[in-house]
Amino acid sequence: MRWVVVGAGGMLGQDLVARLAGGGDEVVAVGHDELDVRDARRCAQVASGADVVVNCAAYTRVDDAEAAEAEAFDVNAVGAANLARAAVAAGARLVHLSTDYVFDGTGSTPYDERAPIAPASAYGRTKAAGEWAVTASGGDHLVVRTAWLYGAHGSCFPRTIARVAAERGSVDVVEDQRGQPTWTVDVADLVVRLVAARVPSGIYHATSSGETTWYDFAREVVGAAGLSPDVVHRTTSDAFVRPAPRPAYSVLGHAALRAAGLDPIGDWRSRWALAAAGVLAG
Repeated sequence: MRWVVVGAGGMLGQDLVARLAGGGDEVVAVGHDELDVRDARRCAQVASGADVVVNCAAYTRVDDAEAAEAEAFDVNAVGAANLARAAVAAGARLVHLSTDYVFDGTGSTPYDERAPIAPASAYGRTKAAGEWAVTASGGDHLVVRTAWLYGAHGSCFPRTIARVAAERGSVDVVEDQRGQPTWTVDVADLVVRLVAARVPSGIYHATSSGETTWYDFAREVVGAAGLSPDVVHRTTSDAFVRPAPRPAYSVLGHAALRAAGLDPIGDWRSRWALAAAGVLAG
């Protein structure tokens, strides 16, 4: 099987390429310098001959997108449409990575894969448009939503919190946002499992099981970094006003995975315990 991973230089893309490299399949890693997903002709060239195209490319600067929504749309929606059409032409399955930001975050129970979307930010709107473009292409596709990602190959919450706590001796973290800290290694593994299982086209959620707050996750992080969890202090979102609203509740359900006979990613706390050393050392 020939995989083409677009956005291969990112945090998730690097882990996916590494996961695939040991599996015996052919893997083509395509970075941003090699492909601008806004270029439809180049997308078609890159997808040619592929069995699976994975789109990890995205405009992810959530706050900047509020003032540059057109730019974010070009990458997250037009780029997704270009890759979807390219995958259809190549006869390939497209795996498109999406986000919890397609929901408004006002829920109180895990969002089902079929729940109505209602993005509250420019970033969320552009990612929702990308999901629509992939679905509307009529091709064989998997929309894989994830959230609260961390990994060893890029900037992420654990590394930032550990650094700030060490430098300042304390750190304030919001306790009024709930979600599922998710290791990019686990998302990469789930993408491979989804494809290997030949699951039906549709939407799947790739997040850790369980839920927590940024505050409680930060306490786990600084503890893993060898600091006292007590250096983490509670605060609320009102103390960190940003251009883009953050979902207060970003917990995603995993019914579609179970219906397909696949196990969701394990509990966030046990996965962090396994990931911590590598992520904080990265």
